[in-house]
Amino acid sequence: MEKSAIECLKIIKHPKRPNVIDYINHVFKNFIEMHGDRLHGDDPAVIGGIATINDKPVTIIGQVRSRNTQENLKYNFSMAHPEGFRKALRIAKQAEKFRRPIIFFVDTVGASPDIESEKNGQHSAISHNLMEFMFLKVPTISVLIGNGGSGGALAFCIANKVCALENSILSVISPKAGANIIFKDSSKEQEAAKILKMTSDVLFDLGIVDKIIREPDSGAHNCQDFVYKNLKEYIFNTLTSYKNVLSQKLVEERYKKYRKF
Repeated sequence: MEKSAIECLKIIKHPKRPNVIDYINHVFKNFIEMHGDRLHGDDPAVIGGIATINDKPVTIIGQVRSRNTQENLKYNFSMAHPEGFRKALRIAKQAEKFRRPIIFFVDTVGASPDIESEKNGQHSAISHNLMEFMFLKVPTISVLIGNGGSGGALAFCIANKVCALENSILSVISPKAGANIIFKDSSKEQEAAKILKMTSDVLFDLGIVDKIIREPDSGAHNCQDFVYKNLKEYIFNTLTSYKNVLSQKLVEERYKKYRKF
């Protein structure tokens, strides 16, 4: 059953909804985490490393959604700093060097908007990821697992294939903030949500999302094993389909995909 953006927002905010760490632990095996951007520091809001899926080595890069006060402080409410985006790029380039496919997990309200992040090159870090991820010479899959907010999400959405959990969203701005800008009235978030076209079914119709991973009606937190199984199957089958595809073809496919938008 199709849901409104407001209904989806309520579901993805559930404290028991799986985040990227849960998917790493249940979809993949042998995860080895990597830290730091080799320039400024490490950002806990972005997790990345090497793992296996059905014995196939892959690289995982994802945004960590926090679920309580302690995690909010640790992961900065899922808002990555520049060093988080630079860490993601460093890990992605290492994956390219060793011919490992890359799985991105998108789950953020947006990039960190604080003054320190701007001073440290937030805008540059995001735009650099957009450019570099477009031309990676390995298969890439981006998975929308919750909130996909603004440029912080877009920086992890450049991939050969993009799949979305049924209740996940992708948007340039939140409905409430959009209502403030469009209608000068934050109470009109329902109307703004429709204009933003942010739900998975609409994104699929527009060709932005290639596959919708079904969830139980009340959300992934109510039947997590079902979602883990379906996502694992999709990722492995997609990677298998790219097994003999040349690097240049991967880049061309990705480039053409985004030129259509």
